[in-house]
Amino acid sequence: MTKDQLLTRLSATKAAVLTRRRALVAGFAAAGAAGTAGVFAAVGDEKPVRPALPAAGPPVAARPLQPSAYRLQPLTGYGPPQAAPHRTPVRHEPLLKVSGRGRTMVLTFDDGPDPRYTPHILDTLAEYDVRAMFFVCGEMAVDNKDLLARMADEGHVVGNHTWSHPLLTRLTRSRIRSEMERTCDVIEDGYGERPEWFRAPYGAWNRAAFQLGAELGMDPLAWTVDTLDWTRPGTRRIVGRVENGAAPGVVVLSHDAGGDRTQSVRALRDYLPRLLDSGYHITVPRRQYA
Repeated sequence: MTKDQLLTRLSATKAAVLTRRRALVAGFAAAGAAGTAGVFAAVGDEKPVRPALPAAGPPVAARPLQPSAYRLQPLTGYGPPQAAPHRTPVRHEPLLKVSGRGRTMVLTFDDGPDPRYTPHILDTLAEYDVRAMFFVCGEMAVDNKDLLARMADEGHVVGNHTWSHPLLTRLTRSRIRSEMERTCDVIEDGYGERPEWFRAPYGAWNRAAFQLGAELGMDPLAWTVDTLDWTRPGTRRIVGRVENGAAPGVVVLSHDAGGDRTQSVRALRDYLPRLLDSGYHITVPRRQYA
């Protein structure tokens, strides 16, 4: 063999060796990258360990997965934690006044809604951009849910005044619950929310009324000034009772149903602008949780 032939064979052998070495290095790099990625996805911040290559032969039965803290945690979403619902305290007497800054008063109307008188009261309140409270009876509200919807749209508060306006002190506990619950359901259907306030008919409260009202999520609200408009004493006398009783925190009782309430409608048109001109802020109460 000549010298030139020997050099040519050595060059070819060296090139083949380099080619095989490059192939092996590339193969190990790819396998290492894949193994490392799998380990990081599974164990997070732990030091990566290169998995061993599977041996030839029949497949080995997979080992059961070990429990981990991650798998044991329920999926709870990413929203803020919900606060525990407030529990309505059981009171031993109804609230008579409301707290507020300055000359704050609350106007309340009982026994409705009545399609003959309630719309006129709502019109007057809307004219002066005033919010009020309506303690409704279920037997009246069930056929006038459109008025409940209007009260909701115009920002008024609707309270529970039982289903049929009975004297609660003469009823059994189960009957009182039925009177309250049925009215709560009608209010929720027409107004869009369950009531947070309750008023006993005739102002006749007992322990069962306080307890059941609290169980249904309602606070008891009475009144400070009674207009006695249900006696139909005349528009001027109703106006006088409201103006003479006006004071910070006062709750005024009037009626929009239960009889002829023409005087009540007219009286509101007279005393509401006078109260506003005197600096009173007519508003609705806020719940105070214990």
